[in-house]
Amino acid sequence: MLSFLGGKDRPGGGAATSERVSRHSSGWGQLLDRMRTEESLRVLDIGPTSSTNINFVTSLGHSIYLANLVEDAAKGDWMVAQEDGEARFDVEKFLAAHLNFSGRGFDVVLFWDTADYLPQELLAPVLERIHEVMAPGGQMLAMFHAPPGPFGSSTPKPEFSRYHLTDSNRVDVQRAGGYALLHSYTNRQIERLLGSFKGFHFFLSKDSVREVLITR
Repeated sequence: MLSFLGGKDRPGGGAATSERVSRHSSGWGQLLDRMRTEESLRVLDIGPTSSTNINFVTSLGHSIYLANLVEDAAKGDWMVAQEDGEARFDVEKFLAAHLNFSGRGFDVVLFWDTADYLPQELLAPVLERIHEVMAPGGQMLAMFHAPPGPFGSSTPKPEFSRYHLTDSNRVDVQRAGGYALLHSYTNRQIERLLGSFKGFHFFLSKDSVREVLITR
């Protein structure tokens, strides 16, 4: 976990820089209203590093912390051989290495579409740790891709992306690596994953991405 006041974008997974595509985000629009009216918020941005986000959040007088969990989880360091001969993901070691915030609490979490790219055994513990470190009343924006469509469908193939904040209810989306979509969740499954939180609101969208604004 890193804290930044400025910096440059680092392509996740070694991807080359690609074009930014603007998309409407009702969830970001609501978080932006809060960030404009409240002072000294702590923001946790979980995704490929965006200097745009760092500069934008700090320009509003808030602090921002970064964690690229998808890139970190894709490394082979976390697989540990068990007595039965199978290799399993060392969840506790990963949480200690990447989600240890030294007592910090967060008011805003930008989780983006991280859930769809994390190993399934890691997702629930990650969400539980985030729940623990969010301040009461804190909010988290998460996105979930719809299941990939059949061959010939107009549903675009999901791509792991960097999300850049703007001063409107839009975010700029930029391909950031070749990580494969590992899972797609139904609304009911998403509700179960978020069971520890106080509440959540789904937003309709014109593309294949569902947004959820979650309250601690």
